[in-house]
Amino acid sequence: MARTSGKSMFLRGMRDGLPFVLVVGPFGLLFGVIGTEAGLNLAEVMGFTVLVIAGASQITAISLMQENAPILVILVTALAVNLRMAMYSASLVPYLGAAPFWQRGILAYFLVDQSYALAHLEYEKNPERPLGEKMAYFAGTMMVTAPSWYGMTWVGAVLGEAIPDSFALDFAIPITFLALIAPALKTAAHVAAATTSVLLALALAWMPYGTGLLVAAVCAMAVGAAVEIAMEKRA
Repeated sequence: MARTSGKSMFLRGMRDGLPFVLVVGPFGLLFGVIGTEAGLNLAEVMGFTVLVIAGASQITAISLMQENAPILVILVTALAVNLRMAMYSASLVPYLGAAPFWQRGILAYFLVDQSYALAHLEYEKNPERPLGEKMAYFAGTMMVTAPSWYGMTWVGAVLGEAIPDSFALDFAIPITFLALIAPALKTAAHVAAATTSVLLALALAWMPYGTGLLVAAVCAMAVGAAVEIAMEKRA
C-alpha cells in the first residue's frame, strides 16, 4: 500500500511540475546563450548550471563578471539572490525534517523555486501525509523540471548566437517569478515584503554591480518580519 501510494505521489509531483517546463526550458536556454556569449565554454556553462542549479543567481553572476566586478561582490550578490533558499529550507523542516540526512542533502540540492512552491502548497494542504509520500512528491516535481533545465542549458550553449533575438527568451525570467510569487502573497507581511523589494530595487538600480538588490532584499525581509510581528501582537 505504501509503495503504491508513494508511486502515486511521485507521478502527481511530475504532473504538477510539468507546466513549469514551459518557463524552465526557455530560462535554461537563455542562460546557455548568455554563458557562451560571456566567453564560457560548454563544459564551464554546464558545470555552472549543474553545480549551482539556480538560474537567477547564475545570470546575476555572469552579468557581474562581464562588468569586471570584484570576485567578492559577485559571490555576495549571487548568494544574496539565493538567500531565499535558506528561508525555503526552514519552512520545509516541519514536513521533511525527519528524513535521513542523505535524503535531506539530495532534497537541498533540488530545492529550487518550482519544487518549493509545489511542495509547500501540497504539504500545507495535506500535512498528515506520511513522510515517504511527501518525499516522493518532492522528487516527482523535479523529475521533469531538472532535466529540462540541464537539457535546455546545453542546447542554448551549443546553439549560442544561432538562436534569433526574435525568440525573446528573456521573457522566461519575469514570467517564472510572477507565477511563483503571486500565489504566495497570502498575508499582509508577504505583500509588504514584496512591495518593499520591488520599490527599493527600482529606486536603487543606480548602485554599482547590482548591490541595490542586496539592500532591497535585506530591507524587504525586515519589513516583512516587522509587519508579521505587528499582526501577531494585534491578534
